[in-house]
Amino acid sequence: MKILVTGGGGFVGGYVIERLLARGYVVRSIGRSPQPQLEAQGVEVVCGDLTDAKVVSSACEGIDAVFHVAARAGVWGSWESYYQPNVVGTRNVVAACREQGVGRLIYTSTPSVVFNRQAISGGDESLPYGRDWLCHYAHTKAIAEREALAANSESLKIVALRPHLIFGPGDPHLLPRVIDSVKAGRLKIVGDGRSRVDVSYVGNVADAHLDAFDALDSGAGAGQAYFISQGEPVELWPWVNSILESLGHTPLTKQLPLPVAYSVGAVCEGVWKVLGRRDEPPITRFVAVELAKDHYFDISAARRDLGYAVKVPMKAALQLTISDLHGRGF
Repeated sequence: MKILVTGGGGFVGGYVIERLLARGYVVRSIGRSPQPQLEAQGVEVVCGDLTDAKVVSSACEGIDAVFHVAARAGVWGSWESYYQPNVVGTRNVVAACREQGVGRLIYTSTPSVVFNRQAISGGDESLPYGRDWLCHYAHTKAIAEREALAANSESLKIVALRPHLIFGPGDPHLLPRVIDSVKAGRLKIVGDGRSRVDVSYVGNVADAHLDAFDALDSGAGAGQAYFISQGEPVELWPWVNSILESLGHTPLTKQLPLPVAYSVGAVCEGVWKVLGRRDEPPITRFVAVELAKDHYFDISAARRDLGYAVKVPMKAALQLTISDLHGRGF
C-alpha cells in the first residue's frame, strides 16, 4: 500500500504519517518546503505547491490512497491567499487522484464549514453549509469540501472529516497562541464565559483518519462528511484556565461582552485593511463569535459509520499536552 499525505510536515499530517508507517505502508508527503524529519523516517518527500496541477499529478503517480490534510488556516488574509491553496489545491488533488487512478481520498475539513454566526449545540451532519461568512478560511474550506464530496464515485471514494480545535503534543497553533496572547495581556473572556465547545486530541484525530481510510475500503462513509472530537464538549474558558494554571500562568478573569468584542473586531478589520497589514488583528468578528458562543457537535455518525472511538480520553490528553507545553517553555 502506497499512501500520499499532503501537508505531512504539519501538525495533524505528521501524526497521520506516524500511524501509516506503523502499519508498514510506503508513505510519500508533498509540501512547499523540505521535511528532513520525515525523510529520516523513510518518507519520500516531494517539494511542491498544491496549486501546481502537474506537481500534484506527479505526486499521485503510483499512489493507492491520499490523505489531503494540507490547507491554509487562520482568520486573516486576502481571499486569494485562502482560495488558491484551499480550493484550487483541493481541485488539483481530486483531479490528480482521478488521473492517476487513486482509489481513496480522505479530506481534512473543519466544522467551520457550517459557521452561520449562531450558537451550535449538538449539531450533526444535517447542518447546511454556512452563510454570512466572516472568515475566508471557513468559506474556502466549505467550497472545497462540497466540491470534493461531489467528486465521490465508485472508482474514487472520498470522505471528509471535520475535527474541531485540535490540541496535543507538538501543537504549533492553538494553545501556544492562547498562551502568547495571555502573556501579552491581549486575551479576555468573550461573552458570559459559559460557552461550550468541542476540542479534539491530535492522536484521536489521526486515528479518525485511519478509521475513515479503512471504512472507505468497503464503501462506508463515501461521499459523506463527519464531525470529529473528544465527544465531550468543554466549557471553553474554564478549560483554558485549567491549562493556564497548570503551566503556572494567571487564569483569565476579565470579560468582554460579545457585542463589544464584535464591534472592536470590526474596527480592527477595517484598520488593518486600510493599512494593508498582513499580520493578524488582535481580534476579528469571526473570533469574537467563536469565543462567545457554543459550537459543539454530535459525533455519533463517525462512531457508527467509521468505527471512530476516542482512544485518548480528555484527562490523559491534557496531561500529555501540558507536559509537552512545559517542555517547550510555555
